[in-house]
Amino acid sequence: MTETDLTIQFTSPTWRRDLDLFMAEHAPGMNAYMLTRNRLASVARMHAMSDAELAAMGLCRADIPAFVFEDIVTG
Repeated sequence: MTETDLTIQFTSPTWRRDLDLFMAEHAPGMNAYMLTRNRLASVARMHAMSDAELAAMGLCRADIPAFVFEDIVTG
């Protein structure tokens, strides 16, 4: 399997802090790096969406971590 370079500019410079806080609150003991590594592309795609596009999905930017990780964390 080929490694993907996920050097990405996110809209919000605080996205990583927000993601780490979400993981600490909802999935204590999980290695956030290992979990997020495979999902960063999804987080990046969603952060690249406009607020209107996110709203059409029923989401705001603060909802992105919960949406991307909904299958592995309980909230």
